[in-house]
Amino acid sequence: MTEDFVDPTRDRFRTFRSMASDGPIHMLNLVCLRPIAAYPEGHELHGQSVSGLEAYRSYGRESGPILKQVGGRIAYSADFQFTLIGPESEHWDIVFIAEYPSGDAFVSMVKNADYQKAVVHRQAAVRTSRLLRLSPNAVGEEFG
Repeated sequence: MTEDFVDPTRDRFRTFRSMASDGPIHMLNLVCLRPIAAYPEGHELHGQSVSGLEAYRSYGRESGPILKQVGGRIAYSADFQFTLIGPESEHWDIVFIAEYPSGDAFVSMVKNADYQKAVVHRQAAVRTSRLLRLSPNAVGEEFG
């Protein structure tokens, strides 16, 4: 993976916010971690040997209560094994789906002051990621 995607651009976040917010949404998270977290200068962990996984776990511990506060939950979690279709270079260290009662609930979470403090761990931990907004459908026995 050559291009780093850690945070949304202002334009992408604006588009996200403009989408209909009624009903639950799922956010598919695909995360590739740095071997060593890259905390910004001035942060207490800057220059320390903290693994990307340790930093991401700190993010999870600190942001988890905010996720619950807005009515969200982790709906699915899995260990990445192999890409059958797609770039062979993509490998994901963390894969999960977070469910929110609405798009507004997600926005509320990321604008929360405590979340803003916690997200520095995610930014330090992640080399690249994908975050896809999904609208859940009823599950049946057929594809599509």
